[in-house]
Amino acid sequence: MKHLYRSIDNRIFSGILGGLGEYYNIDPVVLRAAYVLLTIMTGIIPCILAYFICTFIIPQRPLPPIHEAKVKDKAEPVDVENNN
Repeated sequence: MKHLYRSIDNRIFSGILGGLGEYYNIDPVVLRAAYVLLTIMTGIIPCILAYFICTFIIPQRPLPPIHEAKVKDKAEPVDVENNN
């Protein structure tokens, strides 16, 4: 089951439109253009308020777990003062 998240990669402000684009497989640029047009046509306040509310309702996508490298760093320290 797919979940709606705020995007980490496709974000301008908080990742709402990028997350919607990832969820519905739509280019986020198309959603951003439609959002700007809708914002202008509705008198700005309703769309900005909806975006602000969505920022708190839609969770941010969890970060993938970081896999630590099991290879130890074998580099030896370099003596800057003595270049022999």
